[in-house]
Amino acid sequence: MTFLMIRHKVEDYEKWKVVYDTHKGTRNEYGVKEKYVLRNIEDTNQVTILFEIADISKSKEFLSSSSLQEAMKKAGVLSKPEFYFLTG
Repeated sequence: MTFLMIRHKVEDYEKWKVVYDTHKGTRNEYGVKEKYVLRNIEDTNQVTILFEIADISKSKEFLSSSSLQEAMKKAGVLSKPEFYFLTG
């Protein structure tokens, strides 16, 4: 299995989550399937998301897509996202 982990800080988790949830169809088009959405205990606006991915190339296309950039801006992402490709 291959995974993609994204970590970033958001302005307001509840606002972010609404936008994140509406972007599910786009993630699915790129083969990026949510496994976990996690929040830092000490800073609940620090978000880590783990996705299972089918194709690293398609996932990289997703990460550089204008759709994702626009969604992150709309959702109030404050920090530059950190992206990690992982295997288990």
